[in-house]
Amino acid sequence: MAMVRALVKERPVVIFSKSSCCMSYTIKTLISSFGANPTVYEVDEHPQGKQIEKELRGLGCKPSVPAVFIGEELIGGANEIMSLHLKGQLVPLLLNANAIWL
Repeated sequence: MAMVRALVKERPVVIFSKSSCCMSYTIKTLISSFGANPTVYEVDEHPQGKQIEKELRGLGCKPSVPAVFIGEELIGGANEIMSLHLKGQLVPLLLNANAIWL
């Protein structure tokens, strides 16, 4: 888990994605629509992509992408992000992580 932890350290929003994944695209678009500028790692294009995917699965991400970290905490994948959004809880998380400002 060391590689994933190092990649999310001190970044308000990190998304692990695959360039060809439509759900990853949707989540990146949603989070960006609030004004956040997430750090995005395309694991299918990253030199250590296989290791990153292995670590994400070890953290409980199934499927491994999209995987969203807000405030260095694993929030989850597409289902969790959409659920938080529909409950009105995603924006407060982004605000608390200083990913967006009002």
